[in-house]
Amino acid sequence: MKKNTTILMLALFAMCTLAGTDLFAQKNKQKEKTVEIITEMGIIKVKLYNETPLHRDNFLKLVESGEMNSSTFHRVIKGFMVQGGGKPGTNGEESIGETIPSEILPQYYHKKGALAAARMGDKVNPKRNSSGSQFYIVHGRITPESTLRQMSQRRKITYTEQQIKDYATIGGTPHLDGQYTVFGEVVEGLDIVDKIASVQVNRTVPVQNITITLKVSK
Repeated sequence: MKKNTTILMLALFAMCTLAGTDLFAQKNKQKEKTVEIITEMGIIKVKLYNETPLHRDNFLKLVESGEMNSSTFHRVIKGFMVQGGGKPGTNGEESIGETIPSEILPQYYHKKGALAAARMGDKVNPKRNSSGSQFYIVHGRITPESTLRQMSQRRKITYTEQQIKDYATIGGTPHLDGQYTVFGEVVEGLDIVDKIASVQVNRTVPVQNITITLKVSK
């Protein structure tokens, strides 16, 4: 009888441990937050990666506080990217808040629609810390597989088969990989990114302001 009681207690302990582990895993597997970038040209929805928590939380803080509202897409380069999030009224000359430590992860790369943090150049920013508020969305262009293979050898980096497929089909800016923090991606509104990338510009500055309002999706 004592032996059976001991076995039962061990079984219950194991079940409780597994249940606790499962609950812990579920708690830590947070649902990715989605933010709407609202412009007069349409709405771009982006999801924020949980694996880049510093950038995710900073972006959400700025969205929820409304500090980035009335900022603009102040730098537009078709076939490359559209950049916004500067301090309102400065046309991208200033950012909001302090810089953020980089969270550059190999699984997140510069395919079309990638959401990444802008930053100062390596000479003044060797740690590649990100801007406190400025971001860009990759527009990009198609890069053939043969070119990627050459880039891989030259830069001594390895592109996964998925990266090669994405860059060769939907496009992107692979030369930026490993240099900037990618912290999200467009889940709806790539056509709006195309529209913004195609506006008339004076060098890289849109002739007409493209004003931004942001809100967290429900």
